[in-house]
Amino acid sequence: MNDVPIHGTCAPGFEAVRAAFEANFRERGDVGAGLCVYQRGELVSDLWGGHRDGSRATEWTPDTIVTTYSNGKGWLATCMNMLLDRGVIELDRPVADYWPTFASHGKGGVLVRHALTHTAGLPAPTMRVPDEAIYDFDRMLAYVADSDLWWEPGTKMGYHAATFGWINGGILQHATGMSPGEFLRREIREPLGADLFWGTTPADDARTATLLEPVPVVDNSSPSNLRELGRQSEMQKMALNNPPRRFRAQNTVEWRRACIPASNGHASARGLARMYATLGNGGSMDGVTLMSPERVRLASTEQVSGTDAIHLTFQRRGFGYALPAEDDTRGPGAFGHSGLGGSIGYADLDHGIGFGYVMNQVGGAGDRRAAELSRALYACLGVPART
Repeated sequence: MNDVPIHGTCAPGFEAVRAAFEANFRERGDVGAGLCVYQRGELVSDLWGGHRDGSRATEWTPDTIVTTYSNGKGWLATCMNMLLDRGVIELDRPVADYWPTFASHGKGGVLVRHALTHTAGLPAPTMRVPDEAIYDFDRMLAYVADSDLWWEPGTKMGYHAATFGWINGGILQHATGMSPGEFLRREIREPLGADLFWGTTPADDARTATLLEPVPVVDNSSPSNLRELGRQSEMQKMALNNPPRRFRAQNTVEWRRACIPASNGHASARGLARMYATLGNGGSMDGVTLMSPERVRLASTEQVSGTDAIHLTFQRRGFGYALPAEDDTRGPGAFGHSGLGGSIGYADLDHGIGFGYVMNQVGGAGDRRAAELSRALYACLGVPART
């Protein structure tokens, strides 16, 4: 599409980033999106374009926010590492030291480090959770606390798709007396002026983009989604669908107002980039300190790697952050988190980067939008492409 409105600026030397952003609309299916990049505390790219809605009636603006799914795991990792840096929690203490009821059903050996590295052994509640419970954070904590382990903590890595948010969010709430949404507001969003939400307000509705489901692709040579689901283990099915996080729920008021830390974070590109820019700048920026340089370095250092028991792909993880694997277009020092559909936020200490990309058109298999933006960025920095 050649008539898509594209706005914003790129600093000299970062023109390729704009070109890649424009190509995402022209060649890769973007409908509405924002991209923001900092380097060493300086804004080098601030772009937005397209539309907030599928009918293309309302243009995307710099403050447009949209649900970003698992992108929020990176924000929760930041919250948890802030608490570690302050000594409020400790890596090698049991989760139950902060949240006593969590110890039930043999979970007393789950440590904070297990919760942060997807090795806790609780990738899903072990009972069938009612669909509507997902909107009640405290109710979900009760289900998680009453669950059994799927494996012995620390012996296996498996993506805690939703429970990462409830386990770490439960630790945070019990240790601070604040919900994850309140902690995020007080300690990150307001100090940095970064639009990151677990639970938006009615005042935010007018600037919230409509999430658009993936465009159906008919391919008779591949198994249907239903047959693929049938091949999953019970543990995999539960991890990804208990309770379900359906596309059709994403544009409801219930979804927007809820606190579902691993799944329903709402963000603007600028908000994502400002948080990660602070980390990429050593933990401080514009007079705000999130954590010490030592904690940033430790949090972004690989702690576990190998074949993930849920996704069955090779993964590398720091303390809460996902790290680049072999097919990643970013530098090896990048750390952050992506979200189902295509959004991504990350920092890179080696290059002082803070990166935020959000969009409303959910991508399908082979989605390259975020990867091509990162490829362009690192090319501008003179970093050889990894793929």
